[in-house]
Amino acid sequence: MTIFNLVFAVPALLVIVRWLWPLSLPFWGKGAIAVLLLIVSQYHLWSRLSSGSVFAPEFPRTIVILFNWAFGAIVILLFLQLLVDLGMLAVMLVRHAAVGVPDGVRYAVAGVAALISAIGVANATRVPPFKDIAIDIEALPPAFEGYRLLQLTDLHISRLFPERWARAVVDQANASGVDLIVVTGDFIDGSVDMRRADVAPLRDLRAPDGVYAIPGNHEYFFDYDAWMRHLASLGMRMLPNAHVLLTRGDARIVLAGVTDLSAPAHRQAGPDLAAALRGAPRDAPIVLLDHQPRRAAQAAARGVALQLSGHTHGGMVVGLDRLVARGNAGFVSGRYAVGGMTLYVSNGTALWPGFALRLGRPPEMTRITLHAAR
Repeated sequence: MTIFNLVFAVPALLVIVRWLWPLSLPFWGKGAIAVLLLIVSQYHLWSRLSSGSVFAPEFPRTIVILFNWAFGAIVILLFLQLLVDLGMLAVMLVRHAAVGVPDGVRYAVAGVAALISAIGVANATRVPPFKDIAIDIEALPPAFEGYRLLQLTDLHISRLFPERWARAVVDQANASGVDLIVVTGDFIDGSVDMRRADVAPLRDLRAPDGVYAIPGNHEYFFDYDAWMRHLASLGMRMLPNAHVLLTRGDARIVLAGVTDLSAPAHRQAGPDLAAALRGAPRDAPIVLLDHQPRRAAQAAARGVALQLSGHTHGGMVVGLDRLVARGNAGFVSGRYAVGGMTLYVSNGTALWPGFALRLGRPPEMTRITLHAAR
C-alpha cells in the first residue's frame, strides 16, 4: 500500500477510534462497520486497480457517486466528531468531572455528515449554471466593446461526468450567445480509448469565433500526444505555447495559450509565454489561457491584460479553499488584480472524480463580457 493510500486511511481510522468504538454496539457490529469504513477510505486504490490510475475510476457512475458520498461523509464526520470532542472537553473543564457522549449524539452527528456529503456530491455533479462577469481591458479596441466569451475548465469527463453530462454542457454552451468559447484544460480523466464516447459531444461546441483550448495537468497523465490529436480532431483549436489573433475589421485581440506546469515531468514542453507571444502585435490586448493560476505575476509583467485559469476547482469546500490557495500562489476562486492585469480563476465546470464534493464553491460556466477600461 502506498503512502497515498495510507494518507486517505487516516480519516477512517480516526473515525473508528473517536466515533465508532465508544458506541454501545456488539464487537462484531463495530468490526463490520470498521471494515466498511476502511474499504471506503481506499477508494483511490480501487480506482487504480480498475484503470491503472487513481484519476480514472472505471466503475459504473452510481458506484463512483456512492464512493464519493461515503468518503466525503467520513471526512465530514471526522470534523464534526472533533467538534463534539472539543465540546466535551470544555464541559469537563467546567464541571471538573468526566463526561460521556450519548450514542444518540453520535448517531445524529453521523446523520448530519451523511446529509452534508450528499448535498456536496449533488452540487458537484450537476450541470453548472452560467456565471456572468464583466472585465475591463486597457486599450480595448472599440470594435471589441461588449465582446463575450465563455470559459469552460476542468471538465474532467469521466465515469462521473459521462457523455450525457458532456452533452448537456455542450448544449448549454452553444445557447450562451457568446462570440468565443475557450477551454482552459483538464478535459478528461482516462485514456482516449476509455473516454472516446464520453468526449464525443465536444465535437458539437460552436461559437462564431471558434473554440480554443489548452491542456491541463490531467491531459499529461493519459498519453498527452494522443489526447492532443484527439481533441484537435473534435474541433478544439489547441494553443500550446501559441497564439491567434481575434479580429474585428482592423481591430485585434491576441488570444494566447500555454502548456501546463506539469508538462516537463512528462517530457513535454513546459509553459513558455515568450514563445506563445512570439510575433504577436504589441499594440493589441492579450488574453492568456493558463490552466494553473500560479504564474499570474509573470504574465502581468509581460503585459497580459486578462488571464483565465482553472485547476483549483474553487477549493471545492469553504475553509478547504484556504488550503488550496496556499498551493496556488494565493489564487483559488474568482477575480484578482495582479500588477495591472486581471486574473480570473474559475471554480470549474466539473472536478476530479476522486473527491467530488462542493460546499459553498459551486461549479460554473463563466460568461465574460469585455469592456474598455475607463
